[in-house]
Amino acid sequence: MVDAFGRRISSLRLSVTDRCDLRCFYCMAKTVSFQPRSEVLSLQELCQVAEVFINLGVRNLRLTGGEPLVRRGVLWLVERLGEQIGQGKLDELTLTTNATRLKDEAAALWAAGVRRINVSLDTLDPETFHRITGHGDLHGVLDGIAAAQERGFAIKINTVALKGVNDHEFDALIAWCGRQGADMTLIETMPLGDIATSGRDFYLPLNEARDRIGQRWELLPSEFRTSGPSDYVTVAETGRRLGFITPLSHRFCGACNRVRVTCTGKLYMCLGRDDGVVDLRGPLRAAGDPTVLEDIVRTAIAGKPEGHKFGAGGGRAEGALARRMNVTGG
Repeated sequence: MVDAFGRRISSLRLSVTDRCDLRCFYCMAKTVSFQPRSEVLSLQELCQVAEVFINLGVRNLRLTGGEPLVRRGVLWLVERLGEQIGQGKLDELTLTTNATRLKDEAAALWAAGVRRINVSLDTLDPETFHRITGHGDLHGVLDGIAAAQERGFAIKINTVALKGVNDHEFDALIAWCGRQGADMTLIETMPLGDIATSGRDFYLPLNEARDRIGQRWELLPSEFRTSGPSDYVTVAETGRRLGFITPLSHRFCGACNRVRVTCTGKLYMCLGRDDGVVDLRGPLRAAGDPTVLEDIVRTAIAGKPEGHKFGAGGGRAEGALARRMNVTGG
């Protein structure tokens, strides 16, 4: 699949649920309203949708949420998709998780073919963790990360940069990741949902953070790339990679190779736009045949926009969206 700008779409973010066992303020609304179960794709339907994209050329598939591991029976889906790796149809199956349930599920994920996991972790301070997540237990998350590392997973820590909340911890997080043998990515807040109204309070341009980090650590250029939007350097003192995702301060749209499908079957060509969203659930359920989606997906990809509409500054300005992050998936 190639869009109108010559970008080959080889990566799919597939959300299996909009539900989560944490309540991170930049991701979910204070008053949570989840999708009715009747509107959420079944695990079998999610598998069918994923296979359509794989048949059309997707080589990297990431399962997201909400929190994917709260979806009952989700390991069945992981196992079915993992079989696509053994058949040579898929290069990689990965997972983005908050790690609250990772300790119990690490062995099964490994057996299913997952080898790399992204963990959302914004702080190493229990009080700050509680403030960000609403009620989370940091120790359980760290236990989950440790269990995954013991199993052999490659772990990358995703940290949302929150001005005045965790920006004083970047050095500690970099050092901790070095000791753990984990890579790390810093992410700018995006003007999504409620945080868009107060985003200026938390928004930290990562060029500022990078300059500050560079005063403490030697940051070496890196040509490493994944299917994601991170711009990587190598931290000389730890030997680990440090990535920067900068949707506001420095757009990365030119090389975008991914699309997203929500747990309700909505195909988003861009995380930062609400136009051009395509419904896959309706045609799939009406026809009972996933092949009817192939032409729909091809047409949608042809209309993938050149870039997002997020405005600079992180507030509810140009391009701010009412949709929360848990609706679309990370």
